[in-house]
Amino acid sequence: MEPGFVIHAILLGIGATLVMDLWALFLKVCFQIPSLNYVMVGRWIGHLPKGQFTHPNIGQAAPIAGEAVIGWTAHYLIGIAFAFVLLWGWGLEWTASPTLLPALIVGIVTVVAPFFILQPGMGAGVAASKTPQPNTARFRSLLAHTSYGIGLYLTGLVLSFY
Repeated sequence: MEPGFVIHAILLGIGATLVMDLWALFLKVCFQIPSLNYVMVGRWIGHLPKGQFTHPNIGQAAPIAGEAVIGWTAHYLIGIAFAFVLLWGWGLEWTASPTLLPALIVGIVTVVAPFFILQPGMGAGVAASKTPQPNTARFRSLLAHTSYGIGLYLTGLVLSFY
């Protein structure tokens, strides 16, 4: 794997995840819609080495030292990993002339991870089925991951100038 590939994936992943976070901040500030608490993601990850993969309610699980750092770091590392997927699928050439469709495809497909890994693991059920309003939670997840895809595209556009 050439260094340019890795550097582009890292920059794309960070940029796209930042766009996703800005979208979440916009929803929180303008509409009082809370986003995923990455501290709880860190708590969930912190319990994985102990063999606990699922929780009835992650908020009631024992706190883990450094869970905020763990959660936020994982959030950005996962964003970088999915950027690698974009470049593996469409090649490094995509960064020279980015197009929206591949970025949106990757962004939308990434919703599979929270639906089938994170939400069940944290006690929310498959695709948020155990939440009070599962369809609302699913729609918000889809929008969040679509914003990630848009972030891939926008970051790709910025990188294409360099």
